[in-house]
Amino acid sequence: MALDLSVDASAPKAAAPGKYLFGPVVDFLMLGGSAFLILPILFLVPLEYEGLVAATMVVVAYLVNYPHFAHSYQIFYRNFGRKVSGNGYDRSLQLRYILAGIVVPLIMAAFFAYGAATANTRLLGYAANAMFFFVGWHYVKQGYGMLMVDAVLKRKFFDDRDKKILLVNSYAVWILAWLQTNTAVTQGKYYGLEYYTFAAPSWIANIAMLAAVASTAATILMLINRWRRNGRALPYNGIVAYVASLYLWILIARINPLWLLVVPALHSLQYLAVVWRYQTNVERDGQDAATNPKPEILSVLGPLYRLRVLGFIVGGAALGYLGFWLIPFVMTALIPYDKAVLGSSLFFFIVLIFINVHHYFLDNVMWRRGNPEVSKYLFR
Repeated sequence: MALDLSVDASAPKAAAPGKYLFGPVVDFLMLGGSAFLILPILFLVPLEYEGLVAATMVVVAYLVNYPHFAHSYQIFYRNFGRKVSGNGYDRSLQLRYILAGIVVPLIMAAFFAYGAATANTRLLGYAANAMFFFVGWHYVKQGYGMLMVDAVLKRKFFDDRDKKILLVNSYAVWILAWLQTNTAVTQGKYYGLEYYTFAAPSWIANIAMLAAVASTAATILMLINRWRRNGRALPYNGIVAYVASLYLWILIARINPLWLLVVPALHSLQYLAVVWRYQTNVERDGQDAATNPKPEILSVLGPLYRLRVLGFIVGGAALGYLGFWLIPFVMTALIPYDKAVLGSSLFFFIVLIFINVHHYFLDNVMWRRGNPEVSKYLFR
């Protein structure tokens, strides 16, 4: 799960000062500000209400988490033939589309097919740890990407040195968080299957801690310097997104059991802010975008492009339900396997990990500087 977007001063000059994805308050809440409001409240909620919070987040998953995954597939595989043929895309980007869109899912499908066929629970369990590894990577890269997006919209750019500091800090915090969950060989359960953590040496964890502290300090100093150079102004919503992604959603995610249940929805909401804005600009580019839809009863929704954006969102919700529930349910009913060894939720386990990991590879291609669609539609 990554929004790997490294935009800079070469981005479209049409972006006006003070421009937002949706507005100052909405951007603040969707990009990460809601995390600062929700986390303190969760500390006041007794742990015996964990079941109620979990049930609520299941509903939220249908509305936020699943569509956020589905939207990446809708965008990535749209006009996929043109992308893999290199029509309008440079050679490097063409190869990335082929790798992420064809090679990676085939490799993962073969991996899970072998693990399930051989009932190799340890091999499948390591896939869960790999998912946690990529999820952390995705979160911090998306936080960095959100900061770069807001910087372009506000015309408050970071130079190459600033970006290196931000990226180094992102990776340092991510590695520290991942090592904190791998300080000893432990065993847990995920959808009924056991997964294992690694015994990372304590000296490596200590080095990671020092690196994270040092890079955080360097980042704070850089932001102060940038604030002065930018006329005492910064892309504040982007900074909120960056801080929330690194520290609240990754580094201290385990500070409260209830917080662990909420973080995925907040991360997904951050992603949706960009995707919905992007898709709105795509639909506005159509020749008939400003016309009224037919039949006339639909005109209450506004111009035709709004109806198409709504269709994109509804399609994402339906695709999310299909991927996370219907497909694994049907696979469980039709494909025989050793339930005594692998449990009754094997295909839910496989599909969830597959989509999470593949989502990272998809986003790593789509939201890159140099992708013509990003430069054309994201900053309008």
